[in-house]
Amino acid sequence: MLELDGVSLSFGGVRAVNNLSFEIPDGQITALIGPNGAGKTSILNVISRFYTPQHGRVTFDGKDLLQLPPSEIIDVGIARSFQNVALFKDLSVVDNLKIGTDHRSSAGLFSNMFRLPRAVKHERDARREAEEVLEFLDIEAIAERRSGTLSYGHQKLVDLGRALVSRPKLLLLDEPAAGTSEGLKAWLATKIKEIPERFGCAVLLIDHDMLLVLGVSQKVVVVDFGSKIAQGTPDEIRQDRRVIAAYLGEES
Repeated sequence: MLELDGVSLSFGGVRAVNNLSFEIPDGQITALIGPNGAGKTSILNVISRFYTPQHGRVTFDGKDLLQLPPSEIIDVGIARSFQNVALFKDLSVVDNLKIGTDHRSSAGLFSNMFRLPRAVKHERDARREAEEVLEFLDIEAIAERRSGTLSYGHQKLVDLGRALVSRPKLLLLDEPAAGTSEGLKAWLATKIKEIPERFGCAVLLIDHDMLLVLGVSQKVVVVDFGSKIAQGTPDEIRQDRRVIAAYLGEES
């Protein structure tokens, strides 16, 4: 579904991503892991088109992503939750989720202003889809709460919900469990595992919690200093000496 081929990204003299190649299979959870500063978020920013690499290709579902502006990434089927939550704090939870459907609306400004049938139908469908995701994430009780009043853990769930409502083919999760309690992390792991089957999308996951990452993913890609040092199943990665050296500082 997604392929990175020889991607390199530099900022001045700093190489953030170095000749990186890997693939994301459809219908699976792929984890991207590595020590702090390994280039993981830079890789997500390349896929999201926030950054343009100096070298390499990024292909998604047969399309050259590097030819698209960031505003069109959602239209080809890529959605993202953020490490630092990016919600509309003065809007309700359900309204934040409904925004995730806006790219599919065919109702223009005139139709929305005068509440014409096309706009009314989209609003009704958006509400229904948002409520389905609220139920999946078990946050129906806070649907009408203003997002800015929620705990950090609940804000992370709303951010995830808005991405899911967009009906992505590929969901990018940037540290979805960061800053949450151990209980919420365990619950969130079960929900992430359900996403490919429930929503029909692949997942690319970044998180520092190795129990969560290795527990939910079918494939793991390990990067260090922007380069891929290992790739395989969770069991293979647990035993890889290069991975142990990168995380623990041991000599390989």
